[in-house]
Amino acid sequence: MAIIDSALKPFEELAHNFARKELAPNRETNDRYPFGPLFEDVLDKALGVGFFSLMLPEELGGVEQADKTRVLSSILDTLSQVDASLAGVLLTHAMALEILVQAGCKELIEKTAAETVVTNKAVIACPSFSNPSETGHLPRAQKEADGYVLTGPVEYVVLGGFSSRAVVPAIIAAQEQYSFFCIDLADSRLTKSGPVLSLGLRACPAVDLELRAVPGALVGEEGSGEDYFRRSSACLHVAAAAMASGIMKGSFDEALSYTRERSQGGRELIGWSEVKSMLANMAVNVQVAHMTTAAAAEAVDNNEPDCSLSAQAAAVHVQKLACDSTTDGIQLLGGYGYMKDYGQEKRFRDAKQVQCLLGRAPLKRLRYLESLINR
Repeated sequence: MAIIDSALKPFEELAHNFARKELAPNRETNDRYPFGPLFEDVLDKALGVGFFSLMLPEELGGVEQADKTRVLSSILDTLSQVDASLAGVLLTHAMALEILVQAGCKELIEKTAAETVVTNKAVIACPSFSNPSETGHLPRAQKEADGYVLTGPVEYVVLGGFSSRAVVPAIIAAQEQYSFFCIDLADSRLTKSGPVLSLGLRACPAVDLELRAVPGALVGEEGSGEDYFRRSSACLHVAAAAMASGIMKGSFDEALSYTRERSQGGRELIGWSEVKSMLANMAVNVQVAHMTTAAAAEAVDNNEPDCSLSAQAAAVHVQKLACDSTTDGIQLLGGYGYMKDYGQEKRFRDAKQVQCLLGRAPLKRLRYLESLINR
């Protein structure tokens, strides 16, 4: 399905070629993580083509700020049609970087931009599957003469077992609002769990952290974490919707191809009315998801009034559509839909996992309603 804005075509083609060459041949193997190796060679190549630089300020090699949501969404959509795990990695790094940008952390941003060779130093870990304001147990930050030290658990830190540093939330003593801190993941006072086995996006790895007086560099101002997260989340909600949209497109394309190639009862599967009806429903949902995501991305990039609400609504709606469509995608392949030889069962799991990005789906719906009421 073509991207409406022709200016995005080069980014779409780059992502398409990358997915075809680097993701499609080893999709099943990569999805075995953590029972197999992480696809670090793919991450190295993604760094080489500039995927991890998208959210940098334009003067440091990023895309134009006026286009960043549409560019990021286009790339994540295209990658997710083949394998959404890499898209999850890119979104996690984008989230950490966007928080640094919103907080005005010039030194940390420049350090990230300067690293173009060693991937684990260039990529920043982050708990991208949670909204810190909805997390009951954040670590505590204690202010000392030479900075801050953090103590306590941080759950499901994506890329925490791979990257050299992470952006994590913590509450400073005697404050109600949380702050963000950048920590060194190689610090000896930090304990990492083994890789957490997830339902989907298994090559988008996460670990749980236990901090024991780990030094942390304050990101921006004390108590401003919620503000930085909110200002970052509009772009990121659209990016999450784009991942779900891409998963839907991949599921529809495979279902359509399969039903045109296979026959039953003396006719192609697509010739049967019930099959055609299911495909038609998937096709409509794919188009609705595509248009919804594109409109939300444009609204965010143009900083339109209530663009944050548009982004939240797009994420919640498209992610639900993806769960429904991938269920039909499995059914249309029959028994083959549950086999790892095809991509449908992975897309089904990935769609469920994507629903959790930036917080759990039911809470995101409630937060959307609260935003409407408070507006």
